[in-house]
Amino acid sequence: MIATLLGGMVASPWMRAALSYGAIALSVLLFLLALRRSGELTGRLAERLETTEKAHDVQRRMLEAAARCLRDRNELAERLRDGQF
Repeated sequence: MIATLLGGMVASPWMRAALSYGAIALSVLLFLLALRRSGELTGRLAERLETTEKAHDVQRRMLEAAARCLRDRNELAERLRDGQF
């Protein structure tokens, strides 16, 4: 029964053209949906990269500040005597 109906649809030239255009439209739609999903993923990855770069910048500044800090009381006293602090 179903095979007869499908065979009758495929036998008609108009139906074959409609099915081929439908298949083309479906494939284009699926391609666009996949492209959208890929764009969303790329956006999330870019946001994650930006956040990681900010965190690394903060850590770098903290390390630089720690490298410039005073080591002991004597160094603090010397800086205060010299007027550099």
